[in-house]
Amino acid sequence: MNYETTITAEAADGVATDYSGVRSLEAPAIPRWLILGGLGVFGLLLAIAAYFALAGGEPTAVADDNSQAATVTVVTPGKTTISGEIEAPGTLAARRPMPVGVVGEGGQVLRVTVDAGDWVQQGQVLAVIDRSVQVQQAEAQSALLDVARADANLAQANLDRASQLVARGFVSKADVDRLTATRDAAMARIKVSEAQLREQRARNQRLNILAPASGYVLARAVEPGQTVGAGSPSLFTIASGGEMEMLAQLSEEQLSKLAVGTSASITPTGSDQSFTGQIWQLAPVIDQATRQGTARIALSFNSALRPGGFATARIASGAFTATLLPESAVLADDDGSFVYIIDKDNKAVRRAVKTGAVTENGVAITSGLSGTERVVLRAGGFLNPGETVNPQPFKK
Repeated sequence: MNYETTITAEAADGVATDYSGVRSLEAPAIPRWLILGGLGVFGLLLAIAAYFALAGGEPTAVADDNSQAATVTVVTPGKTTISGEIEAPGTLAARRPMPVGVVGEGGQVLRVTVDAGDWVQQGQVLAVIDRSVQVQQAEAQSALLDVARADANLAQANLDRASQLVARGFVSKADVDRLTATRDAAMARIKVSEAQLREQRARNQRLNILAPASGYVLARAVEPGQTVGAGSPSLFTIASGGEMEMLAQLSEEQLSKLAVGTSASITPTGSDQSFTGQIWQLAPVIDQATRQGTARIALSFNSALRPGGFATARIASGAFTATLLPESAVLADDDGSFVYIIDKDNKAVRRAVKTGAVTENGVAITSGLSGTERVVLRAGGFLNPGETVNPQPFKK
């Protein structure tokens, strides 16, 4: 093993010199009295700090004047009378849709006179079906009626002549009775033929597809050349009187607040035009799957109302008194809706609330607030319960 050994020698000037002849400097020693003096000053400071701690005093330099607390805007909302309004989605439909089909024996369609979107009057011809065979049948029945009338005229003439000869004894009373029966049978055959002719003509008239009432044609499902019959599907669908309606879907609670005759404003999806209507029927049953019912809102005819389209209904539901807050003040999480209020110690306190109608002026708070609290207007999402804040009243 190799060991390194350094040999130094002290020169007369107090500078150490190693074996190789290189001279090095040493730091001067700290005086002992200076060390003792520093320890004394440190001990004095410790004694002063202990005195203030035991006496309950605190340095004015660290006094808590709330200067570092977050500044929040608060509002005291009070109570407001709010006009209740329920917003509900739904679909548009014809209030009284009338399917129109073949009422006669049918045949080949010769002509269709209307199309979807047309307005029709009651009794107007919508489509014409070929009746060439039926016309001939009517002509034959008319000829049979003429035969019956001729037979009746002959029977009446025979009876008249026999009646003149009875008094002279040329014709017996029995012959007169027989001729009278023949005349009566001929008259009856006339009535039968007349009835059959009227029936045939009525059948021919039913070959025309007629509008059962005035209204708006919603659908057309027939074209010229098509063969139709009594079992064919509906050829036309007409909205009776052009009346429309909206089928608004509402919860059980919302339905309980409404009554027949309540006004509503309907806005079709994709349109900025609104239409005024009235509830004419509330669903007597609730759907067990969705737990919703239907409010049927009657609407006057307008070409902008298209059955089958979606729409939104805003229904007046009466006035009520509640606390009204801006939407920025109302927060929500998995536990529900809540707001932050500031207590007398300027600390943030979480308060659970129940929201109601949403109006142009804010959200109605139906429970949880009395209206006298100082509610954080905005930035509540950055607060924590118990946090000290610097509240500033809202200035309009």
